[in-house]
Amino acid sequence: MVSDTLEAPRGGDMVQSDFLSQLAAVIRAEDSYGQWDGKSDAELMDEFIVTREERREIPIIGDPDPDVMWRIGKFYDAVGLMIEKKTGCMASQMQKMSHEGFGRIVLIAGKLVVVSKHLRDVHRFGFETWAKLAEAGEKLVDGAAETIATYPDAAKG
Repeated sequence: MVSDTLEAPRGGDMVQSDFLSQLAAVIRAEDSYGQWDGKSDAELMDEFIVTREERREIPIIGDPDPDVMWRIGKFYDAVGLMIEKKTGCMASQMQKMSHEGFGRIVLIAGKLVVVSKHLRDVHRFGFETWAKLAEAGEKLVDGAAETIATYPDAAKG
């Protein structure tokens, strides 16, 4: 007996999100020759999706490759740009990562640290669904906006 089951697309359905649009724009900004012009945003950001099955296949201990580090950088660049759009305060990232995939990322607006995130096992960086990717970015942006609202003089200084 053959069963016809409909499989959801990898990462689920693409969600409408200002953060995902910004992330796609950050990635497209790297395409100086227009090679990605024909690709959809989902195709560009496909590597940000890591399903449970894919995560199980990734070793628990491993060194991050340059592609993973690039994705992490683009994710936090998009967070910084969304913070600026939401608050008017430019937020830039600084990261220190060991070769083993442990480290910290901070986003700074003026004299104020608006995001401080410790990362581990970055070789497994990714999100199970588009919704979780959007939610993670938006949560960081909202938290940073609250911090800026609390300490506006430091953020503008």
